Amino acid sequence: MTKKMYATILAVVLGVALYAQETESNWSSGAGFVSSYVWRGLYLSNAAVQPALTFSSGGFSAGAWGSASFDGSLEADVFANYTFGFGLTLGVTDYYFPSIEGGNDYFDLSKESGSHIFELNGGYKIAGLSLAANYVLNEAGGAGSAGGDTYFEVGYAYRNINLFVGGGDGLQTEDGDFNLTNIGIGVTKELTITPTFTIPVTCSAIINPDREKFYIVAAISL
Repeated sequence: MTKKMYATILAVVLGVALYAQETESNWSSGAGFVSSYVWRGLYLSNAAVQPALTFSSGGFSAGAWGSASFDGSLEADVFANYTFGFGLTLGVTDYYFPSIEGGNDYFDLSKESGSHIFELNGGYKIAGLSLAANYVLNEAGGAGSAGGDTYFEVGYAYRNINLFVGGGDGLQTEDGDFNLTNIGIGVTKELTITPTFTIPVTCSAIINPDREKFYIVAAISL
């Protein structure tokens, strides 16, 4: 993918969102705080602030999500997806890492030092059961993807408890072969600030069998 092509695609996505805003605006924003940033069982940084901006219209959503940690690690993603009425979601995500060494040029899409990971996302939810499948389209030396990297996850939510098991290959594992990387449980509690205002706090226990690591993560969403 060339720089010109990527800039054109990004402009089209933003243009669709701005056009839709004139007819039926539904913008939302939010932010979260995590005690450490663990993604699919991979430790990416220490405590971080994670803002988000989203436009939604019907089943379509597009927006941006970021992470800024206290150790200087940065991430800035853009995404677009569509959720069908029967629970299926299909989308694409561009993961961008501006703080990685030797690969922080936003328009660097090369195999050697590219800092973007382009991923196709699929998900399905029915009752408390959730299924997810993800496929990386490109090789990016700076961001660490090999191209063709996969990640799959099964989750089950019951009341305020969420159980999940996930695994992948490529950038997900140390040797690139498929392995379980993300097994855990998350429990959410509503923290009452005032009689009309609460903040959800989630605590998760996560084990990564591939890397033989165990994490406890707290997250607050605003």
